[in-house]
Amino acid sequence: MRGARRRLCSALALAYGLFSLYAAYTVFLRPRRPADPRPPHRDRDRDRDRDRDRRGPPGFTDHVALGNEEWNPWEGDEKNELAASQQRYEANLKMIKYARSHLEQTSLRVQIWGKAAIGLYLWQHIFGGHLEPADVTAQWREGSQKAGKTYFSFLTGPSVVPGYFSVEAEHVVLVLNGREQAKVASATQWLRYAQTLVQSRKIQHVAVVLLGNEQCNNGWIQPYLKRNGGFVNLLFVTYDYAFVNEEDIFQWPLGVATYRNFPVVEPSWSMLHDPRTYLCNFLGTIYKNSSRETLMEILKQDGLDKLCWIAAREQWQPQETNESFKNYQDALLHSDLTLCPVGINTECYRIYEACSYGSLPVIEDVMTPGDCGNSSMYHSAPLQLLKTMGAPFIFIKNWNELPAVLEKEKKMNLQEKIQRRKKLLEWYQNFKAWMRQKFINTLEKSFLPSDKG
Repeated sequence: MRGARRRLCSALALAYGLFSLYAAYTVFLRPRRPADPRPPHRDRDRDRDRDRDRRGPPGFTDHVALGNEEWNPWEGDEKNELAASQQRYEANLKMIKYARSHLEQTSLRVQIWGKAAIGLYLWQHIFGGHLEPADVTAQWREGSQKAGKTYFSFLTGPSVVPGYFSVEAEHVVLVLNGREQAKVASATQWLRYAQTLVQSRKIQHVAVVLLGNEQCNNGWIQPYLKRNGGFVNLLFVTYDYAFVNEEDIFQWPLGVATYRNFPVVEPSWSMLHDPRTYLCNFLGTIYKNSSRETLMEILKQDGLDKLCWIAAREQWQPQETNESFKNYQDALLHSDLTLCPVGINTECYRIYEACSYGSLPVIEDVMTPGDCGNSSMYHSAPLQLLKTMGAPFIFIKNWNELPAVLEKEKKMNLQEKIQRRKKLLEWYQNFKAWMRQKFINTLEKSFLPSDKG
């Protein structure tokens, strides 16, 4: 009995297995006949009328028609796969177009050789670029970024010397120091090196960003300009250089004292909203027989110096200690106004450093001795660049105006000062962005091939 049951179960299992194999064959392996193409709408109507007469009563006809339709279990999958393939094709096409446009847009490669501290203001403060390594004492530092149609790379440090680094672009920006004679000698060596590369066709174009002389005695660079038979296409120069023409010579901002490692300052909520302890500040050198002596005398009148953070010294000090630098930053952060008397030139680092901390510059608006400015052409000199950009500063012609300025300052409430700080910080951010874009546009306009026939 048990043997019979065992045989019956085995037979049923075998039958089930055979049926499963047949079902699998039917569904997955049997060749599928492609569906007949459907005729146009009007042909289908005509065929339906003709078949109705041949097939009999409506009920039977409907049943047969349904039964005769070729059921395709893969039809939905095929449609989905076709749609997915079309989407992949369109996505790939978009990616190719984007890559092609990206290559077309990145049509200029510029290498910046930073051989003056002002190059750090260009790269880190105006371009917002980073450098590796971060150590400011490193012998070699570099960075890169894409902007507009241009890919920029930046090199700086004592190890960057002529002939001992890779020239990786056909277009070069040289950042040089021409403030004094010893610096001019070094700058001249770099210019001659660049000239050799141009003559050997290793590079095509050269622009110079120059920390100019504070009295604008920059005649030494004129022979290198292309307009005078040289090879330098563009010159960006600090201070109110009389030869600025907005064609191939442009005024460039002095910026912050990057040689003292003045940082890129990110505005904060407290910087904008907190009340500040001091009405004004001045930390600097008092030169003999200068307007700075007048400033100090005025501050001592009526105890105004008690309302401000004042730290005067008799001799300029190029090096900062950690303590003195922190005091200076704290003075900017905790003062509503920063007093900016003229030095050798009207423009000074203090102006831009005050902007970084939202402390409004009060600027002695007088032309200093030398060859700066061209009053017949630029009526807003000195500080032509800042005034053109609508700098929201307080300009005074004489420090005798300061008591009235401070008296007005006392009457301002915190909300009014907050709005003023906001305006100043926004202006400074926009100023740097505008200088960046102008720099890029000027290079691209000069270096890229002209489309004109």
